Amino acid sequence: MVKRSTEISVGLFMLAGLVALFFLAMKVSNLGSKGTDGGYLVTAHFQNVGSLKEKSPVTIAGVRVGRVQQISFNEKTFEAVATLYIEPRYDQLPKDTFAKILTAGLLGEQYIGLDPGGSEQFLEPGDKITMTQSALVLEDIIGQAIFNQAEGGGNAF
Repeated sequence: MVKRSTEISVGLFMLAGLVALFFLAMKVSNLGSKGTDGGYLVTAHFQNVGSLKEKSPVTIAGVRVGRVQQISFNEKTFEAVATLYIEPRYDQLPKDTFAKILTAGLLGEQYIGLDPGGSEQFLEPGDKITMTQSALVLEDIIGQAIFNQAEGGGNAF
């Protein structure tokens, strides 16, 4: 009888571990994010979005204020267009807010950081953030350093 209760305890422990792993996977993949209830969408155009993904965080001063809803390509301007969902409680972001793609952590997860400007007018649903900074691509930086070195630009580092 003792053996049976030990097996049940181990089974319950394993089940709890699997449930914890499931919730961890949902948190890491941002699949457990809230819906778009009451928030608003704005767009930002970038020359290069790097490895930015849909559902990546949108932050201000390190605080999550939304997420990337969609990433598409504008065939007329040849730019990437990120549609950002901003939570409803952050409805007073200045129109001259600056959007930049940043990298977090050792794994290089990319997200969008917003820097509010000083305008007295606020972003409204459907507005476009005009001031943006694209993702830094490591290969481009290394290539530029090598090119400068080959041109006789001196010490690249």
